[in-house]
Amino acid sequence: MAGPGGDMQWCFSQVKGAIDDDVAEADIISTVEFNHTGELLATGDKGGRVVIFQQEIENKNLPQFRSEYNVYSTFQSHEPEFDYLKSLEIEEKINKIRWLPQKNAAQFLLSTNDKTIKLWKISERDKRPEGYNLKEEDGRYKDPNTITALRVPVLIPMDLMVEASPRRVFANAHTYHINSISVNSDNETYLSADDLRVNLWNLEITDRSFNIVDIKPANMEELTEVITAAEFHPHQCNTFVYSSSKGTIRLCDMRASALCDKHSKLFEEPEDPSNRSFFSEIISSISDVKFSHNGRYMMTRDYLSVKIWDLNMENRPVETYQVHEYLRSKLCSLYENDCIFDKFECCWNGNDSVVMTGSYNNFFRMFDRGHRRDVTLEASRENSKPMQVLKPRKVCAGGKRKKDEISVDSLDFNKKILHTAWHPQDNIIAVATTNNLYIFQDKVN
Repeated sequence: MAGPGGDMQWCFSQVKGAIDDDVAEADIISTVEFNHTGELLATGDKGGRVVIFQQEIENKNLPQFRSEYNVYSTFQSHEPEFDYLKSLEIEEKINKIRWLPQKNAAQFLLSTNDKTIKLWKISERDKRPEGYNLKEEDGRYKDPNTITALRVPVLIPMDLMVEASPRRVFANAHTYHINSISVNSDNETYLSADDLRVNLWNLEITDRSFNIVDIKPANMEELTEVITAAEFHPHQCNTFVYSSSKGTIRLCDMRASALCDKHSKLFEEPEDPSNRSFFSEIISSISDVKFSHNGRYMMTRDYLSVKIWDLNMENRPVETYQVHEYLRSKLCSLYENDCIFDKFECCWNGNDSVVMTGSYNNFFRMFDRGHRRDVTLEASRENSKPMQVLKPRKVCAGGKRKKDEISVDSLDFNKKILHTAWHPQDNIIAVATTNNLYIFQDKVN
């Protein structure tokens, strides 16, 4: 990727997770998210666990060894449940994690499975009280008659303990599976979206939410599209977007009405008739939508491409990047093995100049918007020597294959990168491959 000083090179930094070939279902990573400073990195998995890594700068005098992420806290966020009314199992898989901006010494995050959202407080304790008047050090209460003097309890140092405690549980508001949560810029409310509805919550109130979008038809046989993702604008607390399985994005303004079924803007690109096929509708479904940090643009990811939209222009995207166009001829087999329904996420770098998204064969793609360059990199154990520079990969779609190219027929569709995250300030990226979390950073010369 091109940086201000020419080409940026990415180096391997760390890999987290077991090396085993047979991966336990519960260990598969299902979401990755940096907090607002980038000091903490959270992952959620299919086993309902949240693991938080903390950035530790090893040696301040050596900039090339900038930082390592080490385990800070691990906790069980969700447990498997059973809905007895519908005879449905509710799995514990963490669908999304969103950090709240830090207000005090503690950190707060929202995590959700298919039905229930939880607000977690992560706090540190490095002192403990000693010298109680009414109880012994082991916790037994004293006989009040034996107390002859008044002691002042003191705080004494102890080993650092990181505690995760659930502060709020937001349940029973979604009939369908939750696919998105997004914290509002007012830091008081957040939205949650499922297949047919978007709800607005106050972070302090758990027993009610406001339904702000409802696309459920009166007759479910008339259902033609579902909501796939939703996000609040980073600066305007009244604006949010939601994307659909038909490839459209609707921008809504909560000032217009309490129920935002009538959108303010509809972003949709007319389909190219020459590309029309049996799979057109499936591959046009949007799997992720993200506003740029400056709030001017939004990025959407469909099966084959990433599109950048200017919020002031609805009729077509201002930039379109092909992620893996060589798969267009393979859509039939991808439909048969269900890969065509994979939901890839996308992310912006800290200054919105580069976007990143995942692909198959543990490849991930970066698109430099200013220089109109792109690169394909691979997250693999073969390239996992400390500070080893990642070599760009190329896929050969047909014809004669060059020495360094990989044939499209030899790609492994079981190895896929669905979840990626970019540090909000530095060139540090986190990439999830099945059960491993890879951390890469740019090479410091």
